[in-house]
Amino acid sequence: MIQKNHILTISLIAGFLLISTSIQVQSEYLESVTQQNTSPREIVYENGHHDHTSMITLVDAESQNPVAELEESFDIEGKETTETHGHSIAYFPPPLQQIRNGVKATDVTCTEGQELVLKQSNGQPACVKPSSVAKLIERGWAIHVLPDYVKDENNNSVAFSVGEYTVQTESVNYFQNAQGYLARPTADGEFPAVVMIHENLGITDNIKEMAKKLASHGYIVLAVDLYDGKVATTTDEARVILGTFEQQQWTDNMNSAVRYLEERFDVESIGSIGWCFGGGQSLNLALNNSGMDATVIYYGRLVTDPSALSKITWPVLGIFAGLDTGIPEETVREFESVLNDLGIENEIIIYPGVKHAFANPSGDRYAPEESKDAWEKTLGFFEASLK
Repeated sequence: MIQKNHILTISLIAGFLLISTSIQVQSEYLESVTQQNTSPREIVYENGHHDHTSMITLVDAESQNPVAELEESFDIEGKETTETHGHSIAYFPPPLQQIRNGVKATDVTCTEGQELVLKQSNGQPACVKPSSVAKLIERGWAIHVLPDYVKDENNNSVAFSVGEYTVQTESVNYFQNAQGYLARPTADGEFPAVVMIHENLGITDNIKEMAKKLASHGYIVLAVDLYDGKVATTTDEARVILGTFEQQQWTDNMNSAVRYLEERFDVESIGSIGWCFGGGQSLNLALNNSGMDATVIYYGRLVTDPSALSKITWPVLGIFAGLDTGIPEETVREFESVLNDLGIENEIIIYPGVKHAFANPSGDRYAPEESKDAWEKTLGFFEASLK
C-alpha cells in the first residue's frame, strides 16, 4: 500500500510539472504575441490538444472569422517524437524557447507540417500552418524567412546569359537622396528602358549584376534604391528597414525613376522587373503609372482586385514557385483569371517543386534550371513588349 502511494505521489508530481511547464511555455508565447499591436485583430487561445500542442488563433475583430492559426509544440526536455496513425512526427520546443537556447530566429526548427515566419512587428519567429502563411503576410503580420545573403558570382554567371552589348555603369541620383544603379550599353543607339526593383535586402551585388546582364541585351536599366542606401544581409535586418518606410514613398521613388529615364534618355518604351519584395513593387508601379509598357513579377505579392488591375493596359509576365506558401498557386491563378477577364495580355508561369526566391543565386533555395528558363522567358518577354 505504501509503495502504491509513493507511485501515485510521483505520478501526481510528474503530471503537475508537465502541466506547469506547459502553462509557462504557452503563457510566454501568448504574451509575446499579444504584446504586438494586432488591431483590428484579436487573439484567442485554444487548448485541448493531447500531443503537447497549444493553438493560437488570430480572429478578425469585426467579422469574428478566423484569420490564421499558429501552432506551438513542446515538451519538458526538448524534441519529442510521437506516433500518429503510424506516422512518426518530431516535435520541437517553441520558437522562443529555442532562441533562449541560443538558436537564431531564422534558424528555428518547426514541427513537421509547419512553416517558419518572422513577425513583422518585432522579428520574433513563429511556426504556422502553411495554409496560414499567405494570410499572415498579406495582413502585414508576418514576413518570409529568406536565406542570408551570400554573394556567389559563379551561380549568377551560369544561369543568366549575357547579351551582345558591352555595358557601362554609374550611380545616379534620381529621387531625393536615393542613388540608383544605372547600367546601359556603351554603343550608340536607342534602347528601351527597364526599372529594376530589388528584393527585400536592398541593392545587393546580385541586383547590380542582374542590371548589367539585362543591359547587355540592349536595355537601359535603372536599379532603384527603395531603402535610401541601406542594404541588409539577413531577413531580420530587412524587416527593420522595411518598417521605416511607407508604400507611398516607394511609389514616388519608382515614378521618379520612370521620369528620370524618360527625361535623360528620351526612351520610347519602359518596363519594370522585380523579385520578391521587388516583384510586388513592380506590380505596384504598374498600378500607379499609366506610362508603362511591360511588367515582370518574380514571386511578388499580388493584387487580385479587378478595379485595381484594370489600370494595366500592357503585357504582364508572372514567374512563381509551386511551393511558395506565401503566394500560393490559388492566388496566382486568381490573379491570372482576373487578367484574362480584363483582356490584359499575360503569361503566368508556376515552376513546380521550387520555393519562394528560387531565382536568387545567393540563397540556398536557388534552382538553377528553373532560374535559367525563367530568365530566358523574361528576355523574350521584354524583346516582344519593348522593342
